[in-house]
Amino acid sequence: MSGRAQLMWDDAVSGYDFGPGHPMDPIRLGLTRSLIAAFGLDRELKVVGARPAGESTLRLVHRDDYIDAVKAASADPSAARGSYGIGTLDDPAFAGMHEASALIAGQSVSAAEAVWRGEALHAVNFAGGLHHAMPSAASGFCVYNDPALAIARLLELGAERVAYVDVDVHHGDGVQTAFWDDPRVLTISLHEHPRTLFPGTGWPEESGGERAEGSAANVALPAGTGDAGWLRAFHAVVPELLADFRPQVLVTQHGADTHFEDPLAHLAVSLDAQRAVQLACHDLAHEHAEGRWIALGGGGYSVVDVVPRSWTHLVAIAAGRPIDPEEQLPEEWRAEVSARGRGMVPGRMTDGRRPVSWAAWEDGYDPAARLDQAIRATRGAVFPLRGMLP
Repeated sequence: MSGRAQLMWDDAVSGYDFGPGHPMDPIRLGLTRSLIAAFGLDRELKVVGARPAGESTLRLVHRDDYIDAVKAASADPSAARGSYGIGTLDDPAFAGMHEASALIAGQSVSAAEAVWRGEALHAVNFAGGLHHAMPSAASGFCVYNDPALAIARLLELGAERVAYVDVDVHHGDGVQTAFWDDPRVLTISLHEHPRTLFPGTGWPEESGGERAEGSAANVALPAGTGDAGWLRAFHAVVPELLADFRPQVLVTQHGADTHFEDPLAHLAVSLDAQRAVQLACHDLAHEHAEGRWIALGGGGYSVVDVVPRSWTHLVAIAAGRPIDPEEQLPEEWRAEVSARGRGMVPGRMTDGRRPVSWAAWEDGYDPAARLDQAIRATRGAVFPLRGMLP
């Protein structure tokens, strides 16, 4: 295995654009790519393009009639009327929708192929992580489900155990749905409680289908959860499940919308805690999957202040050159933001919330704490199904 890291990138991913005023502004991708270059991370990893996913690949997860519907809306956006979830407020049709979505999917699939074949140890596609897309519908800003497609490709190549860890503020519902009855895939999602946030799923009782009981784990976090609670929940669930499952590959989704500045959700997590979880995922890949790690982006709607910094940290960790959080943002990047008329930009790669501290689950369960109730509900629902102590 080469040990090198790959960054999947093609400027054309910015064509994934739902239009003016939509929260998923593609500038977040361009600014992330620019910040990666400004820190010189291009020299630490291999930047790789990929072909768009073809129909045979898309069919690993998506139905033929849905793919046809995406193509039709892509050719004539004005004809989309909400069928298959296309043409809605969340997922308005746009010219080139199929091509841009297939390109992002192709990048994640190519990342999976490179890691499985030993061409890279780590691969990052921060344009990916579109985890809400269903087999027959667009949902939650997501057209094709690139995480599910990457996992399906790994299974096609011969992987017997793939773990998926999703720390986006929204439940990773599309990936869970795709592998609900497949014991070869363990899906773990930490997200804001479904009572207070889209998509309204991800309850702890959702633990896998009849043929795969215990293959899905959901931690439904109370609104307002901050750094210490988020990290406590992650470490109370994820490491033990991965140790039991023994994945051959770890796929992680790093939506930045857990951040306290994100306009679409209600958690209160800092950039510093997001970086801590990225480091933990890297270490868990080495501990349990021989280092095979595919890291994806996801949500994140503070598109200047948060997303580029968070995902640049992710790329730096994958490249083996973590960035000191106290490091100043490069002047050329700050100038680019100003030139785009995007206003004030942060000065450093930290929110100033270091050191990030949290209490381990073993340090005691507080039955009155809503966070601990949420953790206990997940452990109680899933761990016994896997023969583990709750």
